[in-house]
Amino acid sequence: MTEKKEDIDRAIKEKLKPKQFVKNPINGTKFTLLISSAKGGVGKSTVAVNLAFALQSLGLKIGILDADVYGPSLPKLVDLNEKPKSEDGKALIPLEKYKAQCMSMGFLVEEQTPMIWRGPMVISALKTMTQKVLWKDLDIIVIDMPPGTGDTQLTFAQEVKVDGAIIISTPQDLALLDVKRGIQMFDKTGVKTLGLIDNMSFFKGDDGKEYKIFGESGVEKTAKEFNKDFLGSIPLSQDLRNSADKGNPLTHAEPNHEVSVIFKSIAKKIKDSYL
Repeated sequence: MTEKKEDIDRAIKEKLKPKQFVKNPINGTKFTLLISSAKGGVGKSTVAVNLAFALQSLGLKIGILDADVYGPSLPKLVDLNEKPKSEDGKALIPLEKYKAQCMSMGFLVEEQTPMIWRGPMVISALKTMTQKVLWKDLDIIVIDMPPGTGDTQLTFAQEVKVDGAIIISTPQDLALLDVKRGIQMFDKTGVKTLGLIDNMSFFKGDDGKEYKIFGESGVEKTAKEFNKDFLGSIPLSQDLRNSADKGNPLTHAEPNHEVSVIFKSIAKKIKDSYL
């Protein structure tokens, strides 16, 4: 018997429905926060780690997951180069530094070993770090995402229960082009963008003046354009860079530094609004 046109149309619509993904929580943590940039070279990893320790300074128990498989930064940023242990041969125990639980692909390979992996291998590694790491009693896990809108971002958006994302950018137009793509990617995949942070917003010279090296107010304008919160501006700081190179984040090493105070004010906005 020939199918009715209505039945055929209904079947086609069912096929075209967006796939419903089962999103798994990261066990052992209450809140999962992605730190993204879409554009490389904007200081996202440094911001992610310093924001994590700013949240710790507010009394929260933190974890940091470095999800950049190709270019892991966490081992350098916290001066940690041990291999994670496993008691059962299946689940990994996160390393600990400065009372923060940490995990990165950089802990599992030698520092100068290139990760020449295709997408499926990257996804498998991410599933290991989100589902087979024994995170313990965390208030929040801060996830340092790689640049772009590719496999890693889609894996988190579709398969991991994410509570929110923060997008980092410099104020220059070139960086903001990718930021706009990142915002729309999170919107389309159902990940809530908690706000935007303007990094390397200005440089304060010895004369006390602020020099807008990469432009002015671009990130704040983009936040308004997409109806997202603007969380704050981080200056270009030599102390911030030095602390990152030494593996002791500024917000941990010098919590009263003027840049650390800015991070803490952003962390307080996150804590008060979402945690």
